[in-house]
Amino acid sequence: MTKSNNAPLRIFLVAGEPSGDVLAAELIEPLQARFGKKIEFAGVGGPAMAGQGIHSPIAMSQLSVLGYIEGIMAWWRITKLARETAQYAAAFEADIVVLVDSWGFSLRVAQALRKLRPETLLIKYVAPQVWASRPGRAKALAAAVDHLLTIHSFDAPYFEKAGLPVTFVGNAVLSRSKNKGDGKAFRKSLHMAEKTKVLLVLFGSRQAEFERLHEPFMHTVQQLCAAHPDLLVVAPLSAAIATRVRAAAADDPRLQNVVLLDEDSKENAFAAADVALACSGTITTELALAGVPMLIGYKIGPLSWFVLKNFFLRTPYVSLVNVAADAMIAPEFLQNDCQPANLLPVLNTFLDDEKARKAQQIELAKAVKIMGSNGPSAALRAAEAIHAVWSDR
Repeated sequence: MTKSNNAPLRIFLVAGEPSGDVLAAELIEPLQARFGKKIEFAGVGGPAMAGQGIHSPIAMSQLSVLGYIEGIMAWWRITKLARETAQYAAAFEADIVVLVDSWGFSLRVAQALRKLRPETLLIKYVAPQVWASRPGRAKALAAAVDHLLTIHSFDAPYFEKAGLPVTFVGNAVLSRSKNKGDGKAFRKSLHMAEKTKVLLVLFGSRQAEFERLHEPFMHTVQQLCAAHPDLLVVAPLSAAIATRVRAAAADDPRLQNVVLLDEDSKENAFAAADVALACSGTITTELALAGVPMLIGYKIGPLSWFVLKNFFLRTPYVSLVNVAADAMIAPEFLQNDCQPANLLPVLNTFLDDEKARKAQQIELAKAVKIMGSNGPSAALRAAEAIHAVWSDR
C-alpha cells in the first residue's frame, strides 16, 4: 500500500513488558532505514522505547501479569488499558501497529483497534508459545491480526494452519550482540583474585518474579557462600526490578552481600561468571549464547501452576535452550522444586567440577546453533518483513 507523497507513514509500537520494550526499540532504526524519512512513531512501552524518542502514555509496569489466575484477576485492568492503547493508536491515525510479545494484552489491543480503525495493518511480533500450551491461541491470533513475525523456525505450521501468514525473523537475543563481554576487566574492577569463582543470580525482569524467587534464591546463596567463602555473588538487575531489589537489600543482609549491578554491566559479568542461578526467561538464552553454565528456577502462583501443569502444559521443558535441544541441558527447578535443598547440590557440583561446567557449555553451544544465530539481525529481518507486508497490501 502507498500513501500520498506528503503524508508521513505512521507506525505505532506496543510492548507490555521489558523484553518486548527492547525488541520494539530495536525495530525503530531499521524501520526508518527501510521506509525512509517520512515516518512517524508513537507507542506504548518502557524505557528502551523512550530512549528512542517514543514516550508511552501508559506506564508499562501496569501491563505485566504473571500466571493464569493473576491474569484473570487483572482482566478488567488489562482490558481497560488495552482499549486505551487502541484509542491512542487510532488517534495517532496509525497505518501500521506492531504488537510485541505480551500475548494477552496484545490480543486485546488488536481486537479493540480492529473495531476502531479497521484499515490499520496489525502485525504481531513474537508468537504465543502454542507448542508449549494452549494451541487454541493460534486461531484467536489469526482472527485478530494480519501477519505474524516469529522468533522460532518451528512456530509457522501452528499458525499457518489457522490461516495466519507467518514470517520467521529469528531470535533477537542471538543476534543482539556478537561482542563478548570483558571478564578480565570486570574482575579487575571488583578487585577480585584470579581464582575467585563468580556466581550470577538473575531474578528475572518482573516484580512478581523477584518476589517469588527472592527467598529460595537468597537462602541458597547464603548456604553456598558458607561452603565457598571466596565465592563472589553478582546480580545484574533488569531496569524493571532494580529499584525494588535495591530497596529489599536494605532489609535483607543476604542481599547486602551480593554485588548489585545495573543491566549495562551484564555482558561483562557474564564473561566473568562460572555459573548462574537464573529465572526462566529470555535471560537463559542470553546465558547460553555467552556460554555460562546455569540452572533455572521459576515460580508462579500455586493455583496458576495447578492450571498450567494439569490442563495446558504440553512440553517437559520451560527453557528455550532445553526445548531446542529436546533435552534437559540446564536443570530446571519449577514451583515447589525451586528450593535450596534442590538448588544447592547442583550449584555445588558446578562450582567444584570444571568438567561438569564444560559439559554443559558444549551442549549449550549446540542448542544455540539449533536456535540459529547467523545472518542479518532479527530487527532488520522484522523491518524487512513489515515493509514487504505493507507494500503488498
